[in-house]
Amino acid sequence: MNNVPVIHALIFAGALFAIGALGVIVRRNLVFVLMSIELMLIAASVAFIAAAAKWNQADGQVFYIFIVVTAAAEVAVGLSLLLRIHHTFKSVDSDDVSLLREEGER
Repeated sequence: MNNVPVIHALIFAGALFAIGALGVIVRRNLVFVLMSIELMLIAASVAFIAAAAKWNQADGQVFYIFIVVTAAAEVAVGLSLLLRIHHTFKSVDSDDVSLLREEGER
């Protein structure tokens, strides 16, 4: 079987993480910010799997399972918060949502 070199997998994981970090910084829609955070978690998963394949250890797959479970819980909590924010502020744009505003400023 032809294996992918670990450096290629780590470069791919780094690129995914950079795209996710850029999405968190640049995007204003909270749904896209949540998706960017998930992309960063996927990048970490790819790095763990690549390292596990390099040293023939199962630890990377175990960490991958923990990351997937954590990501699922994060998505559930994040989407429920987004629904509540949308219900309260009628927007999911981070510029429109501020909990520090006065009541009359909405």
